[in-house]
Amino acid sequence: MTETDVSAKAPGERPGPGGGVTDLRRVGANPDYWYPVALSRRVRAGRVIATAFAGERIAVYRGDSGAVHALEDRCAHRQVPLSMGVVEGDTLRCCYHAWAYRGDGRISQIPYLSKGDGRPPRGVRGYPVREAYGLVFVFPGDPGKAAATPLPHLPAHGSPRYRTMTYERTVRCHYSFMHENLLDMNHQFLHRGVVGKLHPELLDHRADARSVEARYLFTHAGGKRNRGAGLLASEGLGGRDTSDVMTIRTEYPYQTLDLVPENAERPSFRLWAAYVPEDAGQRRCRAYGLLMIEKPRIPGVLSLAWPLIRRFTERVFAEDRMAVEAEQRAWDEQGEDRNHEVFPLILDVREVLRGNGVPIEPVAAKAACGSALGCGDPPEPPAG
Repeated sequence: MTETDVSAKAPGERPGPGGGVTDLRRVGANPDYWYPVALSRRVRAGRVIATAFAGERIAVYRGDSGAVHALEDRCAHRQVPLSMGVVEGDTLRCCYHAWAYRGDGRISQIPYLSKGDGRPPRGVRGYPVREAYGLVFVFPGDPGKAAATPLPHLPAHGSPRYRTMTYERTVRCHYSFMHENLLDMNHQFLHRGVVGKLHPELLDHRADARSVEARYLFTHAGGKRNRGAGLLASEGLGGRDTSDVMTIRTEYPYQTLDLVPENAERPSFRLWAAYVPEDAGQRRCRAYGLLMIEKPRIPGVLSLAWPLIRRFTERVFAEDRMAVEAEQRAWDEQGEDRNHEVFPLILDVREVLRGNGVPIEPVAAKAACGSALGCGDPPEPPAG
């Protein structure tokens, strides 16, 4: 493949229409999976919040019974967002003309309509919704597939051996950049001011139609290491001083990371992450992460270390976000993917994301600013 031949087929990449390689940044997230759209604690009883999946506006609310519901975020009457409405019992009432909706999206009442008057619409779309791991998941795809599709399995969450740190952040990039960033640990130079000189060595990797897994050996080769990084690494909370083996896995559509100190019985921390596209063009995603940290033998030590660990993870995430958003800006400016990837691992994960994704529908004129949700971004909530 020559330097300028960007349409040639690279190892691990699948030809698209016309014989070229399908541009991964034009492949959308497959909706037939469970995706987190909110933190459970933010959906308090009697409250409704606005969320989205790939340009589909979704109103999530919790009724008096404690159950969470997810509805298409528009009133069937005048299209006013239902997220502006009021929760009454287990129904959601539009703020404009007070049309009331059940949790399945059916209309339960039109206050001023007498029996036999007119033909009211059936209602709006209701999404299958479940709560787990402190997150609200919706199934934006075929509702007939929801029951047979499992939620992600996180055995460490809720275990007495681990404490969980939760985060959610908007990142202005296609979700595929996030998968590539976490899997390709050769970017540690980016974090040199936080972790010092880290030497990642790829031990092995494997791939199939739905997943890619890589194992790295990490050694600290010098330089100043942030205290929070040390607490999460081998010499930290457990008092060990060894090399770390990191296993990173994309199992569509989620991603996991386990860090196991050498000769340890279990991971010192485990990360689960999901990247949920928000806008119709899927150039912005909401990253949800659960970082499960092993508790040390000495009670209370983790609580004391918690603020340092949080500051470290926030700084690393901010640096990663800076890089992937720069990648997205380059794609926007060039109108295509001009990356010249040489790492077989990343070529494999691109194939997994292409093979399991769906084409992105053309964005309507109303989304000319790059977001079907409007040109302004929602306010950034604090970390969990």
